[in-house]
Formats: sequence, structure tokens, C-alpha cells
Amino acid sequence: MKRLTLFALAITLIATVFAAKSPYQAVLQHSRIRGRPHGPNVCAMQKIQGTDKKYFTNCKQWYHRKICGKPTVISYECCPGYEKAIGEKGCPAALPLVNIYKTLGVVGATTTKMYSERAKLQEEIEGPGSFTFFAPSNEAWAALPAEILDALVSNVNIELLNALHYHMINKRLTSDDLKHGAAFPSMYQDFDVHIHHYSNGIVTVNCARLVKTDQHATNGIVHVVDRVITAITNNVNSLIDTDDDLDTLRTAVAAAGLTSLLENEGSYTIFAPTNEAFEKIPPDTLTRILGDPVALKDLLNYHILKNLHCSESIVAGTPLETLQGSVLEVGCDGEEMTINGKAVVMQKDKLGTNGVVHYINELLIPDSAKTLLELAEGSVVSTASKLFKDAGLTDHLIGSEAVTLIAPLNDAFKDKSLAMTPDMKKLLRNHILKERFSSKSLYHGQELETLGGMKLRVFVFRDNLCIENACIAAHDKNGRFANMFIVDKFLTPPMGTVMDVLKADDRFSTLVGAIQRAGLTELLNKKGTYTFFAPTNAAFSAVPSADLNKLMRDPKELASLLKYHIGDEFLVSGAVTSHTRMKPLEGDKLELGARNSTIYVNRVPVVEGDLMATNGVVHAVDVIIKPLPPKTVSDQAEGSTVRRTSAVRAGSYVMKNDDLFQKVLRSQSSRTMPRVQ
Repeated sequence: MKRLTLFALAITLIATVFAAKSPYQAVLQHSRIRGRPHGPNVCAMQKIQGTDKKYFTNCKQWYHRKICGKPTVISYECCPGYEKAIGEKGCPAALPLVNIYKTLGVVGATTTKMYSERAKLQEEIEGPGSFTFFAPSNEAWAALPAEILDALVSNVNIELLNALHYHMINKRLTSDDLKHGAAFPSMYQDFDVHIHHYSNGIVTVNCARLVKTDQHATNGIVHVVDRVITAITNNVNSLIDTDDDLDTLRTAVAAAGLTSLLENEGSYTIFAPTNEAFEKIPPDTLTRILGDPVALKDLLNYHILKNLHCSESIVAGTPLETLQGSVLEVGCDGEEMTINGKAVVMQKDKLGTNGVVHYINELLIPDSAKTLLELAEGSVVSTASKLFKDAGLTDHLIGSEAVTLIAPLNDAFKDKSLAMTPDMKKLLRNHILKERFSSKSLYHGQELETLGGMKLRVFVFRDNLCIENACIAAHDKNGRFANMFIVDKFLTPPMGTVMDVLKADDRFSTLVGAIQRAGLTELLNKKGTYTFFAPTNAAFSAVPSADLNKLMRDPKELASLLKYHIGDEFLVSGAVTSHTRMKPLEGDKLELGARNSTIYVNRVPVVEGDLMATNGVVHAVDVIIKPLPPKTVSDQAEGSTVRRTSAVRAGSYVMKNDDLFQKVLRSQSSRTMPRVQ
């Protein structure tokens, strides 16, 4: 019964959401459904703890119980247009239909009602007509700076009346009529008020959020808003042009040729860096960007969102596309508006006719305006960045060369010596490719030439893309002139064949002798793509002496054993998943797996992987690998046992039903039943 109830609720939610007329109505209907157990016309509201801010709840917020990262408390209140009735559950009674002046009192906008009387507006909003009144809440009036409020009320017949008229439209507009991007002439000199109706159900007028909507009156409708709005007359370029705190931004906009964009029609969001934000940037970096028209335009476009977003529209982290093409994560932390998780917004919602400006105290520099060194420093590859500088490769990282940097993650250096030896310098030069590549354009078998003159091979696996032993660990970083691949390991280019690799490592001296006795030297020297799980001296030492001596005296058996350790395909450790299979040169398949950064082959751990060769790769093991025993029933997963049992039961059920079916066929009622045509 409980499941049926939950299913019915889910179907109701889906049906009502799809039937909703607008995002706001969808959220309102969700709140109604959540409030339904408390009676008719009850809406569930979420209030941010420690504040007076309330929201109708959507599905995500309901389950997370958070808005702007802050916990919320659920309360149940009458939905718009309804009120409680004594002795009855919920909110069964419709609010009385009275004129706008009286409706202001009914919805709790008593300060607006008082100022309407003082400004001689009462008679107008009591009389005939069809008005929409965006009425500031009591809290909105209280939040006005004292000097602004004093200026409004000191000359009540002019300023206050004008301010209130700007909150009015000379026709009735319900929340459904408040479409995203719409503008309506106000009753103050026909100056437009600007509507934004967001997909999360938030509706704003001049960036003020509607907190109570659709309060009908005999002569119009009242929507309560959370701030006092002011007339908008300037475009966003004029806002930037007249603010001394944005002098540097104004100069940069003009130099990048973006003035006309910010003057023309549009609906943009500008994150405007203040003079202080520009001053925080190292002078050399700032000079370089300001002197590079392409980088400067990318920098500024990275501060401009394609659509207008008032601060009130943001209730959780949201990826929003910029004119530069990249995405900014715009979110909130309580009252703070955040960009990429940082609270850098100083002033919000300075609205223009073609967009909104939010002031920020930190410059946002996109990757496309950065050098390789700037991409790497302070990131997950900062260790590699320092090594490249120590190796004298800085010029390649700050210049205009079209190169690709292969940068290992910081974790790749945990157990490595960082001493700057000649070999280390040579190896680091082989981490810089001579051309600018995108990882999406790489293909299996491709060779990439490095500054050190080496050619690195590309290997494409089902779940990974690798350059030699190093696999791509993150999305490409595309800088101003060059790109960066972030990889999981320090590159170890091949220094010879598989046989050369084994001979150069004292750990494999016994194995080298065994290979020679087994006649496999030529195989491991010739061209190929071998993966050798190479037993170390310790692996052979673990074999009883008598067995080892017998094995060494039998070249055929020895060759068979060694071939079982060699796969005729190339597989670096980064390509191994939890259920990888490999066919050896001789014998049954090898079963590979990865657990806690360790690779296993037939349950034997690899002690060191990715010793690269020109014709393959060597992985060291300290145990001779043996075939796994055949799986028995006890080895099978419990789930498969359950499935077999279920199948047996299902079969038994089918047999019983078949018997029943035959009995029905033989019955008198079946024989007299008419045949369906």
C-alpha cells in the first residue's frame, strides 16, 4: 500500500508539473502537493534559517533541504489567494476581493499602503481601473538607506508618488503574463520595468524577487516584491562609463572594441572587475594581456554571460555560458553571490536597459588568455611547473610557440627524486611536443615529436587515451598560444626493446638467463606490441630449488611458462580496468584488475609497472604467474545463485500453470467457449 501511495504521488507530481503554465506555476504546484496533507490550498515553504527569506519549494530543494548552501526549515502556509477559516483544516477560504489599496493591507504590505496614503495615491488605487502593483514588502522599505528614504518622503507629492507609480503598470498582469525578458511601461513617465522569469521558478522585476504573487483585487492585481525598485534609463556601457571604480575596465572595453556590444540591445550579465581587481594581477601578466587584442577580448568576454541573471535568480551553483565560450559556475553562499565557488561579488544587481552589472574584486582570467606557465602554476600540476622552470624551459612556457605541454599530476611525483640531473632535464624536454595538439584529435599509433627529438606513441584504449605510459587524467587546458595535457604519470619514453629493458635492470638477471635458455631472445627483440609480466629474481627464488632446476633444464617447458607471462598486445597500467582480459602467447587467458592503484594479474600484484620498450611494455611481478583454478559454484556471485534459484522457481511456476491450462482446455466450459475471431 505504501508503494502504491508513493507511486501515485510521483504520477501526480509529474502530471501537474507538465500541466503547469510557467516555471513559477510548476514550483507553486509542487509546493501545493507537498502541503496537501495539511489541508486544501496549503503550500510548503522553505525558509533559510536565520533569515526571513522564504521560497516555494521545488523537488531538488525539498530533498536537499538547502538553498544557497544554507539549511532550510519547512513551514506550511496558505497558498496565494487563500486564507484560513476558523475550525477548518488548511486554507479553504478565498481572500476577500477588495480594491488594491485594501489588498495591500491584506497581503501584509502595510508600509506600501501607508506611503500610498501619504503620497495621495490612495484615491487612485481605490478607484476604477485595472492596475498591476509591484508592492515592496515592509522589509524592502526598511532595507532602503536612510538618506534615500528621507529624500523620498520629504517631498511626498512628487518623489514618493513618482516612486510608487514606477511600481505600477496600467493593466492587470498575472504571474503567467510575466514572461522572461518582457518589459512593460510603468505609470511613471512610461519608463519600462523589466521582467525575468527563470527556469527555477524565480520571477523578478528589475531584479527584485516576487515573494507573493497573484493577489487579485477588484481593480487589478498585487505582487509583493522584496525590494524597492528604481527607474532604469542607462545601458550597461553607460553604467561602466560613469563609475570611477571601473576606470580600468572602461579602458579595456574600449581597447577590445566591445563598447558597441554593451551599448546595443541585449540581455547580458556583466561581472565587472573593479580597479582593485586589476591591481591584484602581476604587472607583467596584466601588461601582456592588455597588449594582446585576442587575449584581452577573451578576458572581457569571459566576464559576460550570454543571458541576464539577477542575483535573486541564483539559489544553487549553476554552470552558465560566457560570451568567450567557457562556463562560469555561478552560485551563492547565503547572501553572498559566488563565481567558481569564490565569494568575489562586492555589489549586485546594478541594472541597465540591456543587462545587469555585478561588481567583483577579482579578475577572472580564462585559460585562453593564459600562457602555459600560468595554466600550470597553482594547479594540480604545480610540481611539474616548478620542474620545468628549474630545467631552464621557462621560455617555452611563456612565449608564443605553438606547443603542447604534457604535465603530470602532482601525485605522479610522490616517490620520485626531483633532483635536476642532466637526465631529468632531457626527460623534461620530452614532455613538450613541437606542435599544438588537442587530445580529441589524437589517434592510435600516432607519433608525437618532442623538443628533445623523441617520438612518443599514442595508444587509444576503451576507457583511456595514453601517450606512452602516461594517460590523460583531465580535460585539455587550451592557452593563448599552446595547450596542456594533464596526465597521471611522469613520462618514461622507451629506451630499447623489451629484451634491452630486462637486461638493463638487475632485478631481471634470472629472467634474462631463462629467456635465453628458452630461445625467446629473438622474439623479445623483434618488432611487436608485447606486454610482459616479468618475474623478478625474487619470483624465481620463491620456487623450490629442485623445481627451478628442472624447469631450467627443459627449454620447451620453460618457454611455455614464459609465454604465459607475455600478452601479444600492448597494455599500460592506466588501461587496466576491473575486468580486463588478455590472451597470452601460450595458455589460457590472463585476468587483470586494478585495486587501490595496484594492478593484479591472475591475483598477483604488479610491483612496478610501465617499463616502456620500443616493442612493448614490461610490468614487474614478484611471483610466478599461474593459471587461475576453474571457478566452482561456490565462487559464483551470490546474485547469480539467486538468479538461478529464481529461474528454477519460475520454471516450476510455469509447469504448474501449464498443468492448469491443460485442465482448463479439457473442461466443459472451455469446450463451449466461443472462439475469438
